[in-house]
Amino acid sequence: MNRRRADVVVSLLVLAVLVVGGALTVQAYQQQRALSAMGSMMGSSMGAVHGTDPVWYVVGTLLVSVVIGVLYLTVRDTLDVSSGKDQFPKIQAGSVDYEPDGRAADESSTRVRNPEEHPRERVLDLLPEDERRILEPVLDSPGITQIELRDRSDFSKSKVSQTVSELEKRGLLYRERQGRTYRIYPSDSLSLDE
Repeated sequence: MNRRRADVVVSLLVLAVLVVGGALTVQAYQQQRALSAMGSMMGSSMGAVHGTDPVWYVVGTLLVSVVIGVLYLTVRDTLDVSSGKDQFPKIQAGSVDYEPDGRAADESSTRVRNPEEHPRERVLDLLPEDERRILEPVLDSPGITQIELRDRSDFSKSKVSQTVSELEKRGLLYRERQGRTYRIYPSDSLSLDE
């Protein structure tokens, strides 16, 4: 489930809890008033029959809403950021080359590039930001150590290890043991793209 959808679902859940809690509070308040009125007409106290105090419904409703919100916020960062239809950016059939100063190259040197011929660019466009921050240095410096990668990406040791493992499972890179660390290399399909 992506983050936007989860935000909506959790918001609706909290709203439902607030509505139900509010309805129960109003019902308990009306019941308490009716029993108080009946007790005053009978000339006796009906305190033992009053039922739950409406304040408890208010406290319970707020507590459940806060617990749901806090639990969701603790797991929210693990959810995918993109929405369902925008999950993968559209890849254009061609692109224009640009000069180093940012101007488009003149028409005689403009060429259309097929994304199938440049898997490196295509993969980097499709990856989430954290995986891109790990894969780019590997593509730029094949054989980089995991320690150097941690310094370049500015991630924690465990985040680098976890992200490298994920990219390795997908076949985008591989690593070789060297002493107490690993040297990381791009997969053959990515290293051929220059």
